Amino acid sequence: MTSQTNLTINPQRLWDDLMFTAQFGGTPKGGIKRLTVSDEDKRVRDWFKAECEKLGCSVQVDEVGNMFATRPGKRQDLLPIAMGSHLDTQPTGGKFDGVLGVLGALEALRTMVQMDYETNAPIMIVNWTNEEGSRFSPAMLCSGVYAGVFTPEFAYSREDRAGLKLGDELVRIGYKGEHKAGAIKFGSMFELHIEQGPILEAEEKMIGVVTGVQGMRWYEVTVTGQESHTGATPMGLRKNALLASARMIDAIDHVGITHLPGVASVGLIENRPNSRNVVPGEVFFTVDLRHPDEKILDRMEAAMREALPKIAADTKVTFEEKCIWKSPAVKFASELIECVRMGTSQAGYKSRDMASGAGHDAAYIARVAPTTMIFVPCLGGISHNESESTTLEECGAGAQVLLNAVLAHDAHFA
Repeated sequence: MTSQTNLTINPQRLWDDLMFTAQFGGTPKGGIKRLTVSDEDKRVRDWFKAECEKLGCSVQVDEVGNMFATRPGKRQDLLPIAMGSHLDTQPTGGKFDGVLGVLGALEALRTMVQMDYETNAPIMIVNWTNEEGSRFSPAMLCSGVYAGVFTPEFAYSREDRAGLKLGDELVRIGYKGEHKAGAIKFGSMFELHIEQGPILEAEEKMIGVVTGVQGMRWYEVTVTGQESHTGATPMGLRKNALLASARMIDAIDHVGITHLPGVASVGLIENRPNSRNVVPGEVFFTVDLRHPDEKILDRMEAAMREALPKIAADTKVTFEEKCIWKSPAVKFASELIECVRMGTSQAGYKSRDMASGAGHDAAYIARVAPTTMIFVPCLGGISHNESESTTLEECGAGAQVLLNAVLAHDAHFA
């Protein structure tokens, strides 16, 4: 039987898988548009299922489309050690966000099988549904259902901008499984991911040992003014919803600047009727507030809610604002963090501890099982972008540390 220290992943094989699966929804600019439970998502899911079955895994799907591929261990009395992330992307996403975590896990498992290494606990790979939240809001939706944050019915009712429902789309592509969400158990989870920020690259560190995830809140704002002719309506008599929204967006940006290291962002805006000679009558936009400290996040929310009514009054419009999603700050499991440190040292890489600025499925899973994450650099910290880039060496390093950490954790069960 091969010893734990002899297990070395194949970086080229992992890279080849990343490039191959990038064809499922590939864009002309070299990125991926693979929206959750789309036809492209079905194709990559089918491929992933087949590859796992080649390794002797049983693949199960729960009622919200989460996929669980399990390889037995020596001890069937133990819950599996899970590795996972997501295969869905942004509309103009890159090749690595989420995908590296699933395919890196696949490469780690392939290495175990190839080297005939038998773990004590079963090993599981998870593909979570709708992590991005770009098609169906909120983000991390179906890991949230798994963790009991949302109900399956809530997830099914989510609609995309075309009015299609997640539940109907799961049925259409054949990935509404029979297992109840949360019924397919695992004992712990490791999630490999690109950093999506510039810190590792700037400090020339290969591995980020992730200690937790900052708190996040999403809001939707609808501003209502009055449509009127641009040529015939004097400036002082206008009720310009777009002007009011612009000032609100500037105020939201100021909330982020005055609560560093917090961030405040508006990423989606719809202007109606969006005609060049009509004063805009209605604007819809989204707000994203984040901070590692929940108390300061409360202050950011209060500051935004103080600023918006004043702007509405000054510009003679009305507005509605609602919080649609809250994800509290998360601290990861110390015992798994230590396994990542051990795995990094074993592989000989430089690392640093860090909190995640982005949301991940691991944030919800930490509520129901010990969880942690591993980060690798991405060029310029750019993500959610077709130019998102990392290297074969960096992807390989992440998968190797993932494998080492999982085996270090599994050694506790000997």
